[in-house]
Amino acid sequence: MALNRKHILSWCLFDFANSSYSAIIAAVVFPVYYSQVIVGNGGGVGDLWWGRAISLSMAIIALSSPFLGGIADYAGKRKRFLFVYTYLCIISVACFSFLHKGMVVEGFAMVVLANIGLEGGLVFYNAFLPEISPRDHQGRVSAWGFGTGYAGSILSLLIAVPLVKGGYYGSTWLMVAAFFAVFSSPAFLFLPSDRRPGTPILAASLKGFRYAVDTLKELWERKEPRKFLLAYIIYEDGVNTVIVFSSLFAATTLGFKPQELIFLYLTVQVTALAGAFLMARPTDLWGPKAVVRLSLILWTSVTILAYFVQTKNQFWGIAVIAGLGLGTVQAATRAFYAQFIPEGRESEYFGVYSMVGKSSAIMGPLVFGEVSAAFGSQRPAILSVAAFFLIGLMILHFVKGGGPNVENYVD
Repeated sequence: MALNRKHILSWCLFDFANSSYSAIIAAVVFPVYYSQVIVGNGGGVGDLWWGRAISLSMAIIALSSPFLGGIADYAGKRKRFLFVYTYLCIISVACFSFLHKGMVVEGFAMVVLANIGLEGGLVFYNAFLPEISPRDHQGRVSAWGFGTGYAGSILSLLIAVPLVKGGYYGSTWLMVAAFFAVFSSPAFLFLPSDRRPGTPILAASLKGFRYAVDTLKELWERKEPRKFLLAYIIYEDGVNTVIVFSSLFAATTLGFKPQELIFLYLTVQVTALAGAFLMARPTDLWGPKAVVRLSLILWTSVTILAYFVQTKNQFWGIAVIAGLGLGTVQAATRAFYAQFIPEGRESEYFGVYSMVGKSSAIMGPLVFGEVSAAFGSQRPAILSVAAFFLIGLMILHFVKGGGPNVENYVD
């Protein structure tokens, strides 16, 4: 299978596009705006509402993604589903510009819809990976996607700096929507077209449901994929929780201002970009399992250090270390899972992958929000995240496979 540069570039650009949402809406600016301005974060109430919004949207995606993967294959509408979910996110983010203080429920609903759009679309986006790259390049292409995504985060954050500094938050949300729309366009133009003739949606839904159930049974009966997914659901919960709450921790506990948060996250994105590209080739040569294990050791250290941090400068140092492992663990995990997928079964297998990944974003944010509200402090909450990394690391140790991508894993 030869590399098609147009396919790979357009695939990577989609990650470039959606990273504006991931950086500004999910991670840096909007969580603090929603918690402190829309809700008010006295006694951790803002943390609680934000955690509930993320958990609910992820629960919906977790329940629907394996079925949608099967539907996309049977109906021949993989690319169309990617388009619909993408524009659900874009329109919802544009509507953020209408939010103001006290609109807690309205903001909650818009966050849920936007997150469903973004995360639901990733089911179909991820399913293109085995189709556009040969097996011995999947680790590199996966890392290129994440690396390009970090570049998108950096650019969108730089654009956001003057808007946030001037207090133009409504314009910031509109900028994110436009950024996502413009840079996702190549994916809809150049990624491989849907191949199969379309089946009516109702019939495709029924087939997709049965297909998803069969895929879940198949994965459950295969020992190594089952252990891998168990490890993944636990350690990815820690990763997602850190991403969702890191800016709130910096703002609430350490007093970071909005513009400081942007520059902090820019630093993280630069180091994450460096880490993703630095570990791209080793992911194929050493194997994704070795790279994931190294990343989890790094993440465990970061969360423990964050518990003790007292100053902004100390947190800056921790953020740099965290960034090195951010893109690496996600790209290597996706490449690891791709080794388990039979040819032609990408959508439904990545549907299950998405279900597990999004399920992993249900417990962590809830635990963080509840612990923060219960103790009236975010420090015990951030420390609890280390347990997710340690448990996931121990389970991953017993998974056979994840070797160099030029070799077959042992089932």
